[in-house]
Amino acid sequence: MNTSLIPTSLHKDFEYIKKIDEHNYEYWEARELMPLLGYRNWQDFHNAIRRSQATCVSTGQAIEDHFRGAPKMIKLAKNTAKEASRKIVDYELSRLACYLIAQNGDPRKPEIAFAQTYFAVQTRKQELYETLDNDGKRLFTRQQVISHNKQLFDTAK
Repeated sequence: MNTSLIPTSLHKDFEYIKKIDEHNYEYWEARELMPLLGYRNWQDFHNAIRRSQATCVSTGQAIEDHFRGAPKMIKLAKNTAKEASRKIVDYELSRLACYLIAQNGDPRKPEIAFAQTYFAVQTRKQELYETLDNDGKRLFTRQQVISHNKQLFDTAK
């Protein structure tokens, strides 16, 4: 298999911004994901989110399970006696929501094309993994550990 097609930078960046909530569910904050997918302004990214939410509904998924509203307060005036702030829209996104945003994003953006490839490769890896018997899964996991150990060794070197 041609491993040059497997996006690694997005994987590291995507996993780096992942959060875990008090119920041990993983999520990503939309405003942190936005620059990874090549968006500079919120309105354009929010349009991709809305298209993704429509896809979510079309597949029978509950939007609230994958696009949880998480508004934030930001400071507007700095270095003044009276600091002003306002509420901005943000979302806590499930892995599925991130996938749908990549699929519904602007394909002219190289970051979106890269994310689409990343999710396609990850999906195929999972499909292949699920076809393995227990010995095959154990061998696969062992190979992953060996590969990560080599990367750690090279980095330490």
